[in-house]
Amino acid sequence: MPSASPAGSRSGHPAPSSLWRDRDFRRLWVGQTASQLGEHTGLVVLPLLAVLTLNASAAELGVLRGVGQAPILLLSLFVGAWVDRRRTRTVMVLTDAGRALALGAAAVAGLSGRLGLPPLYVIAFAVGALSVFFDVAYQTSLVRLVRRDQLVGGNSALEGSRSAAQTGGPALGGALVSLLSAPVAAASSALFFALSFLSIRRIRRVESTPERREDPLGVWRRIREGLRFVVHDTVLRTVCLASAAFQFSFAAVMTVYLLFLPRELHLSGAAVGLALAATGPGALLGSVLAARLPNRFGYGPVLVAAAALGDGVFLCVPALHGSSGVTVSVLVAVNFVFGAGGQLVNVAVMAVRQTATPDGMQGRVAATITFVGMGLSPLGSLLGGFLAEEWGVRTSLLATAAGMMLSPVVMALSSLARLGRTLPAVQKAADSGAPR
Repeated sequence: MPSASPAGSRSGHPAPSSLWRDRDFRRLWVGQTASQLGEHTGLVVLPLLAVLTLNASAAELGVLRGVGQAPILLLSLFVGAWVDRRRTRTVMVLTDAGRALALGAAAVAGLSGRLGLPPLYVIAFAVGALSVFFDVAYQTSLVRLVRRDQLVGGNSALEGSRSAAQTGGPALGGALVSLLSAPVAAASSALFFALSFLSIRRIRRVESTPERREDPLGVWRRIREGLRFVVHDTVLRTVCLASAAFQFSFAAVMTVYLLFLPRELHLSGAAVGLALAATGPGALLGSVLAARLPNRFGYGPVLVAAAALGDGVFLCVPALHGSSGVTVSVLVAVNFVFGAGGQLVNVAVMAVRQTATPDGMQGRVAATITFVGMGLSPLGSLLGGFLAEEWGVRTSLLATAAGMMLSPVVMALSSLARLGRTLPAVQKAADSGAPR
């Protein structure tokens, strides 16, 4: 698939010596940051609204989270094949507009007193579906926007803001729900998507329009190509398996965690937001470390160590009792370490994936890994709700946190753990072991 080169004659733009001098990259970064913040604010506003305002049961909370994550399983593979043949800027702009409208509708429904669980299910599904399109598109967009030797720096910036938004958004959402109202919290998410819309639509670099096939079976053929490529590449296959183990367990953990904090520890929405917010600074530290540690110790050892530390720290949480300052401080420390470790893994894995994948396969490979890695999230959320109902919140949190350790174990037992300090070896392995 042809793609616009930041340095080539197709785009007409010379490659800047620094990513931050590239106006189009800055616009992508601002838009992606705002979009991720809106997404993760919304993903926590809805569950906290269900728990604190609508008195949702553990099972109902599991269903709400599962509905929001279901589009990952249902749409990812098709979206990957579709995005590979589209201009990513257009995809991102349209999905931002759609999510702003969906959460704006939630705000209006809340202000009119008509907000309940059924509307929340619909809104969660709509936001989740549009987020699948945006996430695949922005990952593909970076490859078309910058040079290969700029991918690590670009990913560090994008993944840093994404990981920070994963808990900066929840912190903001929890504070708004606690201090103001659910409609205001939903409206804030809509505003973030509107900001992303305005920033990304200003990207001027023109992408080459990929050739579109008339064959109606072409989409299925392209999906199979993406699946086959990942299956035959040992490194990418391991990334899928490790991601699936993590995402399934993490979805279960978060369903129980969002019950454990307010109901077992009796924390307010603001305290919950403060605890979750610590992942943001942790993610920023992880971004800084991701630009240094793999080049010093090797990608494999860093991936395994960061995953083990970041995931394992959650095993401390079930031992906490009460809502004292000590409890909140421990939660802040846990989330900080989790954010730092998770960000290290995110940036390193993204660089490995993009280096091992040809330009024309980027969207499909990203979607395949998303499908396999996050496709089990809805089932994990449902399992978390079920376990909380049957075993109690504290025991369920311990069991699901232990499940997160499967991910570093999968990495440690695979060839991914043996990756060195440079990524050309990954490209060579992909060339020799996967069909093109």
